[in-house]
Amino acid sequence: MERCGRAEVFRLLLLVCWLMVGPVLAQVRHPLPVLWLMPMRENLTAGVGPAVRLALQDLKKQPPPLGNYELQLQLLDSQCDPAKSLKALFDAMWAGPKYMLLLGGVCPSVTALIARSLPALNLVQVSFAATSPSLSNRKWYGNLFSTVPSDRALNQATVKLLQRHKWTRVGIITQETPRLSQMRKDLLRQLLKAEVQVVSTESLSDDVCSSLKTLKDRDVRIIIGQFEEDSAADVFCCAHRLNVFGAGYQWMVVDGGTAGWRLGRRVSGCSDNNLHQAADGSIRLQVRQLRNANTAGVSGRTPQDYRDSYLRQLIQEGSHFSPLHAFAYDTVWVAAKALSQVTEAVKHREKYSVRRNVTVSEEEVQKMLLEAVRSTQLEGVTGPVFFRNGERMTAIELIQFQGSSGVLVGEFSTSTQQLRLLNHLLKFKGPGPARDRTLVRLQRRGVNLLVYSAVSSAAAVIIIITLIVLCFIGIHRKHRLLRSSAGPQDQLLLLGVLLSSSWVLVSGLDGSSVSDWTFETLCSVRLWTLSVGHTVGFTVLLTRTWRVYSLCRIKHQQQRRRQRAGRVVLCLLLLDVFVLTTWQILDPLRRVVLQHRSESDSSGLDVVVRPYSELCSCANMELWLTAVYGYKGPLLGLGCFLAWSIRSVQVGRHLTLSVFAVTVFSASGVTGSLLTSHNPPVQFCVSSVLILCCNIFVLSFLFGPTVSHLWVNGGELQGDAAEEEDEDQLSRLNQQLRRRTAQLDAEIETVTMQLSEMSESKMLHKRTNNGEVRPVSWTHEAQVCADDRKPSRPEDVNSPELVRRRFSVQLPILHHSYLPVVGGVSSSSSSLFGGRDAFVHQDVLMTTVTSCPPDAARLESRHC
Repeated sequence: MERCGRAEVFRLLLLVCWLMVGPVLAQVRHPLPVLWLMPMRENLTAGVGPAVRLALQDLKKQPPPLGNYELQLQLLDSQCDPAKSLKALFDAMWAGPKYMLLLGGVCPSVTALIARSLPALNLVQVSFAATSPSLSNRKWYGNLFSTVPSDRALNQATVKLLQRHKWTRVGIITQETPRLSQMRKDLLRQLLKAEVQVVSTESLSDDVCSSLKTLKDRDVRIIIGQFEEDSAADVFCCAHRLNVFGAGYQWMVVDGGTAGWRLGRRVSGCSDNNLHQAADGSIRLQVRQLRNANTAGVSGRTPQDYRDSYLRQLIQEGSHFSPLHAFAYDTVWVAAKALSQVTEAVKHREKYSVRRNVTVSEEEVQKMLLEAVRSTQLEGVTGPVFFRNGERMTAIELIQFQGSSGVLVGEFSTSTQQLRLLNHLLKFKGPGPARDRTLVRLQRRGVNLLVYSAVSSAAAVIIIITLIVLCFIGIHRKHRLLRSSAGPQDQLLLLGVLLSSSWVLVSGLDGSSVSDWTFETLCSVRLWTLSVGHTVGFTVLLTRTWRVYSLCRIKHQQQRRRQRAGRVVLCLLLLDVFVLTTWQILDPLRRVVLQHRSESDSSGLDVVVRPYSELCSCANMELWLTAVYGYKGPLLGLGCFLAWSIRSVQVGRHLTLSVFAVTVFSASGVTGSLLTSHNPPVQFCVSSVLILCCNIFVLSFLFGPTVSHLWVNGGELQGDAAEEEDEDQLSRLNQQLRRRTAQLDAEIETVTMQLSEMSESKMLHKRTNNGEVRPVSWTHEAQVCADDRKPSRPEDVNSPELVRRRFSVQLPILHHSYLPVVGGVSSSSSSLFGGRDAFVHQDVLMTTVTSCPPDAARLESRHC
């Protein structure tokens, strides 16, 4: 009995001891060492400190297993220096205890360096300030997580807003800070992917007003501003001065802050009313700071309760407000939940493992912690907290400045990539969203229909007249007036007039009446018709001028060169075809749109009219034009020289005027075309008028007199048939006599040479009155110019010597006396100078014979 009583007392004492010691043991929390990397010299540490301490206090109130652990934060001063931060981290890791998780990381350069070394140190980092888009690379920063959304999410929301309002042309103005510079690079990449044109990217490091003026000069209407809150007043003050606000502009401020609008800071030169007026209607994209729903989260606090507690703690400590305090609060909860979950899993594995005394390696613990943070899902004060590729999924708020306050007009979900706008709250200064550019209304500037009709009618009339003249010449080609002309050359000249006049009909057509393919085809047609027509027409005039010049200047023996006129026309035409074909193959003409200076339109706001014209051009247009002008210019100069040389000839006056007219009109056309190349309609009018005037001038001077004479003297055409038959017979007789004349010339030359040789070889001696004997040579010259004395005896008249004298003199005289009959004068009146040359030759010979004095027996006939 005594032993049983003692046992009961012992059990009672044990129960009392358990009741007394048990609650004490239950309140003991296991420490979890965590490194906290923050710059101590920054006010940010003092601003987020109260939020971190508030989170640690709320963790103590949590039930097990989360309440069984206590986070012990070891603060490291990064000083925003990557080298010093890395040294401090290594020292802490060496000194111990064993750390598995790193909190914080504010400076982008420090965060980037530390995050790349985390896998080697078996650490996982959870930050509340890592927003740089470059940290989204999971290959380099796979152990980094951030509870604040990345700046890449802000850029995605910006692109979605631009696409919603169909804005495809923007300008960017950025403050030069490391974070905003990285943000701008990512925004440019996303805008390029979304096919949004960035007109200009300006910096606020220079003069703010000059940067805004550059955007205004480039007609930027949608302006994306990336600047911090303290620079907002300066930017909108310059916007008010330059009038870069209102219905024609839309500002989008993307800075990633959470503090909202603050434009109260006074700026020299701008009042508060000016700042509010310039910022009115602008939209700011910012990260949501607190949850909208007023429900308790994982900590048991509502967003409003947390905010009130944070502000009280802030006032008690006298610290500065930090916009990241709510994200720091949720970061502590993410770290605590992940560490407690991993610790419990490690204990469970070590306790219930099949093998005894099993210790989990550091690599396995690091992988378990990494997976625990990756799969974290909790309801924080900033909203649902979960990660995707290391980035926090949350909502981006769109706040529009209206009056003097900001209004929530929409939000962008980073998880669904959807933009939701509250259109009933969204207000614009104009009737709707601003245009992304000045509305440009294109206006084709072509040839006026009335002008084209008038010019084309004139060209058609000239073409009809040319065809009539061509038919008229073909019908009456046997008339002596027409036969005296160049014949086929007239037809070539009329062909050149037809081609150049046809150019006018096809040059007035533009894109309004034909398709683009047809327009490019007409470009080649225009080039060939004008160039070939000019070459054929002027070459005919050049050969005619050269023919008249040859008749006037070149000797009779060289007149047969006139037969080469057809070869000249053919050679120049082949040269023109070669150049044009090479041009067409190597660098064909294409349709080119020429933009003219914009003009304001009074019919609408921000609307301008931009006229444009269509023309034919190629890559080396100047080079090909130089090649064409290079061989046509000298021909024009040669034609003018020849025309000036025959200006005194009666038959060449009209030809001279025609050559000079073509040259003047050609030079004027080239000059006018080059001077008006910037205005194709005016160029067409100038070129067409000059071409048509040139054609009218050629037709009037070269074909007008002949056609009018035949038209007025139409009765004479009936008697021309018989006259033409007679002329044909005379022409055939003339050809026969010419051949006979050539034979007689050869015989006379032979006889004359024989007589000369005989008379020179025979010397006679004559005795004078004094009894002297002197030699006498009976030459042909002596026979022609002998003394006029009669023979002493009648029988001497028929002596052989006198017969030879008469024969040597009479045969040449008889031959030349019959020249008018045997061919001295052509049977056709078309030979303008043949008869004159023949008669001049005969007169010269007769003068030679008759002008010799009686005592000139010793002079030779070739000297006369």
